[in-house]
Amino acid sequence: MGKRVLILSGSPRKGGNSDTLCDEFMRGAIEAGHEVEKIWVQGRKVAPCMACYYCTDHSGECAIKDDMTSILQKMLDADVLVLSSPVYFYSICAQLKAVIDRTVARWLEIKNKEFYYIITAAAPTDQAKECTLECMRGLAVCLEGSVERGVIWGNGVYGKGEIAGHQALTQAYEMGKSV
Repeated sequence: MGKRVLILSGSPRKGGNSDTLCDEFMRGAIEAGHEVEKIWVQGRKVAPCMACYYCTDHSGECAIKDDMTSILQKMLDADVLVLSSPVYFYSICAQLKAVIDRTVARWLEIKNKEFYYIITAAAPTDQAKECTLECMRGLAVCLEGSVERGVIWGNGVYGKGEIAGHQALTQAYEMGKSV
């Protein structure tokens, strides 16, 4: 039986470089027989956490009524979580950060997940990757039983479509197949 894979594409550009890598990961995972859903976060309404802690007194229900409720349930139901973001000033984009911060409503329930990370950057060096990767890993560190399974790094790409022909495309596909 296949695993349930949830891909959270933080790319602000639909079809952007990191979003394209998500598609390749998804293609590989589907071919391997897994159930895969990709959420393009920019296309959903996810407000930032207000730190009101309404969720603490209301069994994990958030005071903010937006798409995060369904995204969070999908995160709970998934076996595998794929976090994807372009590098923004050595960190993740705001879209993905809002999702991560909003997991506070039910973070103690998110357990035993396999994590994959997809990162793209204009910079050709690994320095940008390391800082951004630590931001992504921050979520997994807080979740009981989390295991990191892989990192895909598409460096030296900036403009939409520059990922074409990049070795990261093959890596994303192969990593998806290996889930």
